[in-house]
Amino acid sequence: MASMWVGHRGTIKDYPGFSASVDAEAIRKAIRGIGTDEKMLISILTERSNAQRQLIVKEYQASYGKELKDDLKGDLSGHFEHLMVALVTPPAVFDAKQLKKSMKGTGTNEDALIEILTTRTGRQMKEISQAYYTVYKKSLGDDISSETSGDFRKALLTLADGRRDESLKVDEHLAKKDAQILYNAGENRWGTDEDKFTEILCLRSFPQLKLTFDEYRTISQKDIADSIKGELSGHFEDLLLAIVHCVRNTPAFLAERLHRALKGAGTDEFTLNRIMVSRSEIDLLDIRTEFKKHYGYSLYSAIKSDTSGHYEITLLKICGGDD
Repeated sequence: MASMWVGHRGTIKDYPGFSASVDAEAIRKAIRGIGTDEKMLISILTERSNAQRQLIVKEYQASYGKELKDDLKGDLSGHFEHLMVALVTPPAVFDAKQLKKSMKGTGTNEDALIEILTTRTGRQMKEISQAYYTVYKKSLGDDISSETSGDFRKALLTLADGRRDESLKVDEHLAKKDAQILYNAGENRWGTDEDKFTEILCLRSFPQLKLTFDEYRTISQKDIADSIKGELSGHFEDLLLAIVHCVRNTPAFLAERLHRALKGAGTDEFTLNRIMVSRSEIDLLDIRTEFKKHYGYSLYSAIKSDTSGHYEITLLKICGGDD
């Protein structure tokens, strides 16, 4: 069940010799004692896989009649609290909550919406939509509809549907056909047929799109990203460019998001926590590699110089090492 949230390039793996009851008891002690033993909490929650953490949550509830997340909220504060709660949340529920947060209050955080919807697989999106409905009693689609508009809304809804082809097989004939359709919908006409861009970029598999983009270059003598920049605008343009980036290299796309979250005035903890937690068992090792390659210093050192206290210690443990 949880397998689609686990890749081979994560920094966090199953803890050998795991015992939910031993961990639950240690966590209870760490929280109940005089003053919280944050070090104990950090060492347990960052060294267990999410599947194991869910077993701790169940055990904690059964033994103490309380929700672990509520006890963490009551005992910790600030960014450290948010990060620890994120660690004990099931991945689909965590993403659902991040999506809700992106759409709550005044103004929508389009960047967060784009990042989540472009980097999750179709199957993950289906789980996220279910979790969203369970938690909020509203459909994710309805909330996206009321918070966004136009072509951007259409594309987000297509992605949220989780209908992207997951097969690894590529069809050369289809790639040529799609490339021609994209060329005819943009560069080769007066005005742009946005629906064609949405259909192809939001429904075809990543390997298929990779081939389509190669064919596109052959037909148009232009890179698809440059065509999108020339033809489209606003959040719709941002979304399609994010898809192109992810098709070519998802870890590099996420490394860029982390770099933005960690540089300049103030840290964007919302983004930092989300990427570190949600990719910790999927491809965080690759994200670290891309970060170092593109920016010349390690993700570890960026986190170290930009955060502090227990929050910093936890992020560095999730990061898993210096490059």
